[in-house]
Amino acid sequence: MNWIGFGTLIKREVGRFFSVYRQTVLPGLITSALYIAIFGFTLEQRISEIQGIPYTLFILPGLIMMNTLTNATANTSSSMLQMKLLQQLPDLLTAPLSGLEISLAYIIGGTVRGMVNGILVMVLGILLIGMPVHDLFGTIVFIFLVSWAFSSMGLLLGQLSDSWDQLSMMQNFFLTPLSFLGGIFYSITMLPDWAQTLSYINPIYYMINGIRFTILGVSDSSVFISYAMAITLTVGFTTSSVLLMRSGKKIKQ
Repeated sequence: MNWIGFGTLIKREVGRFFSVYRQTVLPGLITSALYIAIFGFTLEQRISEIQGIPYTLFILPGLIMMNTLTNATANTSSSMLQMKLLQQLPDLLTAPLSGLEISLAYIIGGTVRGMVNGILVMVLGILLIGMPVHDLFGTIVFIFLVSWAFSSMGLLLGQLSDSWDQLSMMQNFFLTPLSFLGGIFYSITMLPDWAQTLSYINPIYYMINGIRFTILGVSDSSVFISYAMAITLTVGFTTSSVLLMRSGKKIKQ
């Protein structure tokens, strides 16, 4: 294990998004505040409670999860694709770093960004509306798992994409729709039976329900299923991205 090279690459990836925090951190906070103001305070006049929880509080865990997974995915996918398009990735592969070390460094960078954004939105919820946190340790662990899972998915998307248009298409047709259909703004028990069935095959639904349970203590499905799904996604996407990096396929443009 080349710890010096590994640590240097992690430092570069983490420093890359912190150096442009106005683009990588502030937008998520501002968007979440707007969601709270528009969807929360406005719709709460019509939907007072869901499962005994005030509506504004009910949507906050979903906003935390949405910020976590989108930022984790964006960090690794954009960084990987940028390296490919600038023809810098082949040079990186000649460095004394294994495919595993390179992949993990990128994934850790994305995981840090996902966790930073998720935790900041959680703090925003606590400060703005006094959101209680049922299980703080469980919440941090779950945010970490989801950040790692979607950071590794982002790395895989960046490896498979050949242009920014391809990457945007993958994200817009997969990540965004599944996020909004995962129960951020509603409980799936409010949906007709066929829509509930579709929700059960949406992995992001389990991510949202998992963090809703750790924060508010309520969930539409078992929290153990949410943890199992998060671990499965983490192992699956990490393994796939590492194997693809080791193979060298889809690297050169």
